Amino acid sequence: MATKMTHTARIELTNAVCRRYGVATGAEKRKILDEIIAVTGYHEKSAIRALNAEPVAKTRQTRIRPSLYDEAVRAALIVLWEASDRVCGKRLRALLPVLVPALERNGHLHIAEPIRQKILAMSASTIGRSLRVPRSATRLKKARRAMPAARRRIPVRTFADWNEPPPGSMEMDLVAHCGEVNRGSYVNSLVLTDIASGWTEAAPLVVRESGLVVETLDRIRQGLPFALRAVDVDNGSEFVNESLIHYCLSHGIELTRSRPWRKNDQAWIEQKNGAVVRKLLGYRRFQGLAAAQAITRLYGASRLFVNFFQPSFKLAEKHRQGAKVSKRYHPPQTPCDRLLQAESIPEAAKGKLREVANALDPLRLLEEIRAVQAHLAALADGETLSSATPEPPDLSAFVAGLSSAWRAGEVRPTFSSDAKPRYLRSLQSVVQRDVVQAPEKIAAAAAVALPETSMPVQKISERPRLIYAEPGKPVYHALTMVWPLVCRRPEGFPNITSTQLFEELCLQFPGRFHPKHVDRLAKRVKLWRQDARARGVVIGRLKYRRFSNKPRGRGPGPQRFVDHWPQMLQYLESNPDLTSVELLTEIQARYPGFYSGSHLRTLRRRVQVWRREAIQRLIYEMKDLTHDLTVTA
Repeated sequence: MATKMTHTARIELTNAVCRRYGVATGAEKRKILDEIIAVTGYHEKSAIRALNAEPVAKTRQTRIRPSLYDEAVRAALIVLWEASDRVCGKRLRALLPVLVPALERNGHLHIAEPIRQKILAMSASTIGRSLRVPRSATRLKKARRAMPAARRRIPVRTFADWNEPPPGSMEMDLVAHCGEVNRGSYVNSLVLTDIASGWTEAAPLVVRESGLVVETLDRIRQGLPFALRAVDVDNGSEFVNESLIHYCLSHGIELTRSRPWRKNDQAWIEQKNGAVVRKLLGYRRFQGLAAAQAITRLYGASRLFVNFFQPSFKLAEKHRQGAKVSKRYHPPQTPCDRLLQAESIPEAAKGKLREVANALDPLRLLEEIRAVQAHLAALADGETLSSATPEPPDLSAFVAGLSSAWRAGEVRPTFSSDAKPRYLRSLQSVVQRDVVQAPEKIAAAAAVALPETSMPVQKISERPRLIYAEPGKPVYHALTMVWPLVCRRPEGFPNITSTQLFEELCLQFPGRFHPKHVDRLAKRVKLWRQDARARGVVIGRLKYRRFSNKPRGRGPGPQRFVDHWPQMLQYLESNPDLTSVELLTEIQARYPGFYSGSHLRTLRRRVQVWRREAIQRLIYEMKDLTHDLTVTA
């Protein structure tokens, strides 16, 4: 009788029933036997023998083969593995016939003959198993980072997964216009390019924010000459989020992402970033609504000029023979021509493209691009412009200068032939430059904004720099120059703390010291106290907290920065990239004795709230601006 019970289950069942079977009567034994036969599938005689046997568990015993290599062999193998600089088992197996005689010949290793024969007879797999424990102990264990839920929902697409898609499959990326330093808020360009035709769209983002990315993508989608079918993005948080996933699902758009740190997966959009965006805007820094408005106008003209009058190559096939790669391209065509030849584009859309192409003037578009580029270059250089938008172009003068424009060299005001700046370079030189220039600008702005009855503006001194001595001699820090003056204070009052000393220094030399100098001063004061105790100076117990009857705890406390917050807002408005530390240094120099380094945390909270509100204002103003430009276009 067939049954699905395993051998172990039959043994357990008979062991559980055999005791009751032994003490049962004849009729009860018959019932138990029938049940056992029905459940286990035993023959009647086999079931009787199993129930009458002793209840001993019959378990399968696996044969344990004795190991050929004991601990002595493994210990000698570990020594040889370390002597080979921890190579893998396959390489160590090939090295052992050479390594063992070499170590014995130089007297570094003495192995018994049986152990030596076993080591030389070991296979590569056995060597790997024997070294599993020491290798795992020496291997660096990196903590695995949990993948965000939004990233898990978006599938990965590589550069080889497109397979000649029809128009509507696009790649999307952001281009940062931060200049040489990736710091503060600046304009970003959202760029999309079509894989099949090369049709390129771009729009500025006044800040990098996921909701603004979705709204800009929706505006671009409505202006495309084809239906948006698929979007491929990188792994940035501005793209990989629930907002973009929900938008793509609701509009039937396939959303994919590239592999991390693999720029070749987005080769089409990376090419357009350099050939279109960087060619138009270069590597300057653009920030604020005025720059975003001008870039919107620039992209409005360049969209028509690039897609209708800029032919591009498209790869037809590629062959690799060893290290030589041979490529063959299709004849150059504009994105508009490729869309007119595509079979998936309806005739109505092709008719509109032909109407737009027949109505365009390429020289007028090019002059518009040059005028807006000059306007953006002036904004990036900090010039004061009379109007928010460039003047209407003089087409006759532009056409007349085409024959001799090549004599002037580069005609794009925003373009630079320099290499791409390294955004991750040290910020020390930039911070020093900003600090040197900021005091005069802030003092001038404050002098205009403050009433005549307020305190006169004091000139803020520059941040102290490192003073270099002759070559080969040490560098003198800012505290080194004033240390003899600092030592006089502890001599008269040994229990003074480092914080109190630093606050007195800031009052005596406003704007010269940075809050981070407190730690360096504390180390110097600690060494001074050790020397003072050795000289016999009595230093009592340091009291870092004044004892009072008030309960411990933070409590409401006084509202800091309330009186001077309007002036600090003027500083932030004039220089939005000003950090909280720099702002505190400026306000300490302007009002000595009012603020100390302990107020930095409160100031950081206020500045964070101000930045969030400023970003929201920029987003709302950008939405209104793009809406107005879309209506007028």
